[in-house]
Amino acid sequence: MIKKLAILTSGGDAPGMNAAIRVCTRAGLFYGIDMYVVYDGFKGLIEGNIKQINKEFTSDIMNRGGTIIRSARLEEFKDPAVVEKAVRILKDFEIDGLIAIGGDGTYRGLAAMAKLGYPVVGMPGTIDNDVASTDETIGFATALNTICECVDRIKDTSGSHQRCSIIEVMGRHCGDLAIFSSLAEGAEACITFDHPAKEQELFRRLRKMKAQNKSHAIVIVSENLLDIQELAKKIEQQAGFATRTEVLGRLQRGGSPVAHDRILAARLGTEAIELFRRGEHGRVVGIHHNNVVSIDIFEALEMKRDIHSNLMKLVEMLQ
Repeated sequence: MIKKLAILTSGGDAPGMNAAIRVCTRAGLFYGIDMYVVYDGFKGLIEGNIKQINKEFTSDIMNRGGTIIRSARLEEFKDPAVVEKAVRILKDFEIDGLIAIGGDGTYRGLAAMAKLGYPVVGMPGTIDNDVASTDETIGFATALNTICECVDRIKDTSGSHQRCSIIEVMGRHCGDLAIFSSLAEGAEACITFDHPAKEQELFRRLRKMKAQNKSHAIVIVSENLLDIQELAKKIEQQAGFATRTEVLGRLQRGGSPVAHDRILAARLGTEAIELFRRGEHGRVVGIHHNNVVSIDIFEALEMKRDIHSNLMKLVEMLQ
């Protein structure tokens, strides 16, 4: 019988995390479960930064970006002794289980706790959409919308000066933000780890656009992949297009979550609570073909993500 549950957010913040905190809290309280939050992720957990909360704690947070219980990365959580300390602290608070919202790094932390027999459930919260066990993560839709808003604005000034704009988006090693935004914005090129640059083809296409007196060109690139300043120089030399670079950076993380992310948080958060009520744990929740599912956490960490080759073909077809 679950009497007390705690919630934490870990890794990079994502719009919709607050909505997830709200849903888990209120669903738990609805079933008579005492709810707690852990401040500052796994770092706060081993410091014992834990507080019991009520329904009022979650008032007016659904539309707020970031996470009100804050987040942090903790490399030391790879140490089994640190994991044991975290479990011991939760038991000292007489907390029966932990819900953690984050990405693969968060899931690995939970898996280490599950190996010690502690009840955990993971929820996917990251703008990168790089969690293989779910079709989409909380925060991805909002970040994608933010990118599209930025690209729309860049197009205005790019067209005014007949420029090519290279726009770097986030995603770590996952190209979903780049691919989806390229499709939504009609980009002339999309470059990701799984779909590397075809420079000569890009130069040829841009030369043709320049000859046709096209007003602008957009190239979207995943972060940490290449030097966009060097690519800009090559485009100017090989295609004759005046080229500027834009790094959207952490503004992609911020802002009020779109309705889709709030609803996704509601669907996944209620399932997380239901798993504990059914005595099922050591699992992660997700979306598959628009259905809410749960998967064994160790199986989830072995899954391979979709690299969306079909969507990349659409981007190339519509260039």
